[in-house]
Amino acid sequence: MARILIIDDERAIRNTLREILEYEDYEVDDVDNGIDGLERIKKDAVDLVLCDIKMSRMDGMEVLSEGLALKPDIPFIMISGHGTIETAVEASKKGAYDFISKPPDLNRLLITVRNALERGNLVTETKVLKRKVGKVREILGDSVAIRKIKDTIDRVAPTEARVLVTGANGSGKELVARWLHEKSNRAAGPIIEVNCAAIPSELIESELFGHEKGSFTSAVKQRIGKFEQANGGTLFLDEIGDMSHSAQAKVLRALQESRITRVGGEKEIEVDVRVVAATNKDLLKEIELGNFRMDLYHRLSVILIHVPPLTERRDDIPVIATSFCEEICSEYGMPVKKFSDGAMQSLKALPWTGNIRELRNMIERLIILSDKVITENDVLNFANPSGPQNTPVDAPNGSESTTNFDRFGSFQEYKDQAERDFIKYKLEKNNWNVSKTADEIDIQRSHLYSKIDKYGLKRNDS
Repeated sequence: MARILIIDDERAIRNTLREILEYEDYEVDDVDNGIDGLERIKKDAVDLVLCDIKMSRMDGMEVLSEGLALKPDIPFIMISGHGTIETAVEASKKGAYDFISKPPDLNRLLITVRNALERGNLVTETKVLKRKVGKVREILGDSVAIRKIKDTIDRVAPTEARVLVTGANGSGKELVARWLHEKSNRAAGPIIEVNCAAIPSELIESELFGHEKGSFTSAVKQRIGKFEQANGGTLFLDEIGDMSHSAQAKVLRALQESRITRVGGEKEIEVDVRVVAATNKDLLKEIELGNFRMDLYHRLSVILIHVPPLTERRDDIPVIATSFCEEICSEYGMPVKKFSDGAMQSLKALPWTGNIRELRNMIERLIILSDKVITENDVLNFANPSGPQNTPVDAPNGSESTTNFDRFGSFQEYKDQAERDFIKYKLEKNNWNVSKTADEIDIQRSHLYSKIDKYGLKRNDS
């Protein structure tokens, strides 16, 4: 329900306006002078102000100026029994939404109030959307890996070097790409993203390079491709490892010559684009398998940035979780919730197969389902709402990770044991084929080797 503040030194006018507006289901407050009115604006949530111009103690024009200085988005409708064109123009210049003469016409008053409130809502929504779209989220954390990534971005961004960002799904590769653009000399230009895995192979070339009208059955008009759209800016090729061979060849040519040709076209078009690519695959392995061109790999990987999974930087989890909590509570319009020490330790102990993306979803779930303070029990209860918390996926029957819990001194010890048993089981299931196991459990081969080394796993381990 919209809240309207009436500022007028005539009781009869205030009572009349209150009666009309309350009948229309508005929440109404009123004061008889500008000083009290400004106090209400400062302290209360006010959606609209109806303000008289000629008042004692403080003139309505002063109230208008100071009120908008306090809260610029509040619409002011000025009312006066001594209305002139000059007064209306002056009020408009100072930021008033509209000017109404006394006694007000009922229909005009209600229409003006409704339109002013709608405008106020649109202004607020636009600002929220601009913040969401325009703001590049900070790369949070102070681990050695994150400090190295930030330092690399600072060094590489001002150059024209192409960058290949690697890392597991949800680890933050897109964020790295956006900061490379944000800190580059191309920041004023566009950053255009293409998810190569989401576009069918037969359409990827049209998406990247555009097409001419009639070049194929559904090409009913000319289309500008992503390379042209990114001209003067950055083209972010996400999941580059899933690009078709045909498209790889054309991308290689575009990088070599800074020219493209639309599908079905003959004219070469010059493009000034910096390419940042990302993948969750091991491209060297894909080259061995014949799925990716080695020459394109070398063109893209002038600079390599690897984003580690969340499990390799657990000490960053508290600052990331707190930031997500503040952000989500703000979006929901609720007081910011706090984490108990136990809750934060439990968050750090979880496996986080979905990385940062999974952590954000988890924090949102906890905010919705928990009380003012998020506890360790909340984390344990809501970590995996679709099933039991204590049974790792594919764990062998009778493994130590699901029995004899008393021998674990902490949740972290239990999680480490569960992870060890899970990896050992998968390796044995795949006859110790590390590449196949890494693909099956969706981590990079190098990370799996690190886990094998961490837990001292051996092929004859019993």
